[in-house]
Amino acid sequence: MSNIIVVFPKKENATNIRNLLVRSGMDVTGVCTSAAQAIHLADDLNEGIVVCGYKMPDMLYNEMREYLPPYIEMLLIASRDKWVEGQLEEGVVGLSMPIKVYDLMNTLDMMQQNMYRRKKKRREVLKNRTPEQKAVIDKAKALLMQRNNMSEEEAHKYLQKRSMDSGTNIVETAQMVLTIMVE
Repeated sequence: MSNIIVVFPKKENATNIRNLLVRSGMDVTGVCTSAAQAIHLADDLNEGIVVCGYKMPDMLYNEMREYLPPYIEMLLIASRDKWVEGQLEEGVVGLSMPIKVYDLMNTLDMMQQNMYRRKKKRREVLKNRTPEQKAVIDKAKALLMQRNNMSEEEAHKYLQKRSMDSGTNIVETAQMVLTIMVE
């Protein structure tokens, strides 16, 4: 199951939605009242979904989407006049208010299934790496370990995070790291 972060300006609204999700067997990582809190929580996750309203005290949902890692999706719960279907950004799904529990659960389930499929595809790509690609990744990890006093796990997580943040695959990121650090 994906990690879920619930973000609403009113703590009681966020808590009510969290309780609803937990009762339905979903894993809620945190409840936030500001976008900054949610972004901070999301940075520590490998994947997940942010369930939020249109406007937080510190920014609108679309501004928060820009700061979230690309592997975090967003479920926007707002009145229909706040968003138009088909005009939402990549990684944002809209659910109009007032929400029905059934619609909320089905939408989150659909989002989780899509995340699972993408994760499965990434694993397939991982299995199909050539020895040359594996060597590039290993070389970049070794250089990071040597120069930055990282463990192998830390170096690998660094490459993964840079890869996700830049929207490139890990081999391209490793090549970029090698180019920058060798020069």
